[in-house]
Amino acid sequence: MFKSDFYFDLPQELIAQNPAFSRDHSRLMVLDGMNKKIVHKRFYDLEKLLGPNDVLVFNNSKVIPARLYAQEDNKEGRICEILLLQEIKENVWEAMVKPGKKFKLGSKFQILKKDRGSLSDMFCNIEKINDDGTRIIKIENVGENNEKLFQLGHVPLPPYITFDNEKEEIYETRYQTIYADEQKAASVAAPTAGLHFTEELLSNLADKGVQMEFVTLHVGAGTFLPVKSQNIEDHQMHSEYFSLDQKTADHLNQAKKNGKRIIAVGTTSIRVLESCANDDEILKSKSGETNIFIKPGYKFKFVDSIITNFHLPESTLIILICAFGGKDFILNAYQEAIKKKYRFYSFGDAMLIQFSV
Repeated sequence: MFKSDFYFDLPQELIAQNPAFSRDHSRLMVLDGMNKKIVHKRFYDLEKLLGPNDVLVFNNSKVIPARLYAQEDNKEGRICEILLLQEIKENVWEAMVKPGKKFKLGSKFQILKKDRGSLSDMFCNIEKINDDGTRIIKIENVGENNEKLFQLGHVPLPPYITFDNEKEEIYETRYQTIYADEQKAASVAAPTAGLHFTEELLSNLADKGVQMEFVTLHVGAGTFLPVKSQNIEDHQMHSEYFSLDQKTADHLNQAKKNGKRIIAVGTTSIRVLESCANDDEILKSKSGETNIFIKPGYKFKFVDSIITNFHLPESTLIILICAFGGKDFILNAYQEAIKKKYRFYSFGDAMLIQFSV
């Protein structure tokens, strides 16, 4: 199959620049994959759609304030941008930088304070230039558990959202799930399907007997990388760290054995579950890197239903969703979403794809 098979024309005005005024007031398109029917709801209606036979699987990774601004430590003193990708070892990070020509091997930068109006006491040095253009940087004086460093960082909003300084406090709250685990802070992009859940909605779902389990996948900047090869079979998927502990694996295996419906909240949860499931539909506790690329023809081993946002055309995410719901049905649903002016991408609306109730 070709990436052009997953193209659709999206009007620019449907790319959500701000979150809904309340998390669970976003729209919810409900897809019945068996009968090929579409129903339009609000996300808070989820409590009416789910019950004691359902299991929600969330990704509890937390987004770090990964975007930094720094000034060249020289006479020119140009302001540059750093996006932290992953901590390789203490004080050493892989990062994307802009403009790349300024980040030469051995060059030094002083990181700006959060207001970007003054300099902090933190410096970084460029230690290596990777083949893909990313840099390995060493940062001095970061504080315990990177506390001082993260105090200087900004929310790493995706490139299709125009950053507004006056809305930074809103971004910091709303570009984070309410159940993000402080001990699992390493994502540089949010697992966006989870952004719609509120404390009240989770409480109501629990009261209805919905089982809730948590896995971890640290979302990397690779989630925004385009599919460059025309034939999707030639695409090299990025890898991301994931973890499924034994207790959660046992809970989910028992739920599956009891005939419960496993509902993955977001594509990241799908990637964890499908990376850990064997051909007998049994999960194994695992942690490490996964580069699983789910595309049409893939046989899902554990996931029964999906809650997800609306994704970019020709992306690995829309390809995954088409693999689950069927390409024609999903792309037709996207056309209806465009016609009814659903909001797309990270701060946009959601979709529930199910085959049985």
